[in-house]
Amino acid sequence: QVQLVESGGGMVQAGGSLRLSCAASARTFNLIFTDYSVAWFRQAPGKEREFVAAISRDLQFTKYADSVKGRFTVSRDNARNTMNLRMNSLKPEDTAVYYCAADTTAPAYYVPSSYEFWGQGTQVTVSS
Repeated sequence: QVQLVESGGGMVQAGGSLRLSCAASARTFNLIFTDYSVAWFRQAPGKEREFVAAISRDLQFTKYADSVKGRFTVSRDNARNTMNLRMNSLKPEDTAVYYCAADTTAPAYYVPSSYEFWGQGTQVTVSS
């Protein structure tokens, strides 16, 4: 079982920035982070969970939702078993609970059901 723990959420005014982090660990085996595809999703009240960003195992490819492209940057540090999401020029519509997710396959990186492991989520609130 892989544990994912997010941090870095909070409240910020529109136009501000936040950096989310996600730390991965495993209690009963030696986690090899490069075995996992990882991504960020978010869920606003009353809405379905939606894809935000993903990064490939080898850091060569990143994917973003159109709504965050040019404002958000996803990264991962395979040596430290961590992934980050830098969010700039935040808008009120970015308000949501943000989740990191991981899976050994993730055949469709933008689909929540592709990921087996999820963090508990961290709240991001952007005020106008």
